[in-house]
Amino acid sequence: MKQTSRLFVYWAPRILGILFALFISIFALDVFELNAGFWKTTLGLSIHLIPTALILVILALAWKREWIGTIGFIALGILYIYWSWGRFPLSVYFAISGPLFLLGILFMVNWIYRDDRNLA
Repeated sequence: MKQTSRLFVYWAPRILGILFALFISIFALDVFELNAGFWKTTLGLSIHLIPTALILVILALAWKREWIGTIGFIALGILYIYWSWGRFPLSVYFAISGPLFLLGILFMVNWIYRDDRNLA
């Protein structure tokens, strides 16, 4: 495999994981529109940032162990569809679960490539 392909396979899931965590974090900002007190706003922000924390924990664990990213991100995508099925239009499922499945697949490609490289 060429050096550029090797770098892409390694860095793409990691960079996209960080960008997706930032994207999900944007949805937590709606807490500030409530004009609630400091503690209610802090609690609401903390609750809204739980999905971001899950994504970042899986990303941190998957940084060196790609199989964790493969299983973790695909599981998050399935769980999101399971918990929220029927509440939103189909485009919302593509916007949230789609990137999670993509991250899982990219980590799987990196994991498979890493295993092939170690066997050679």
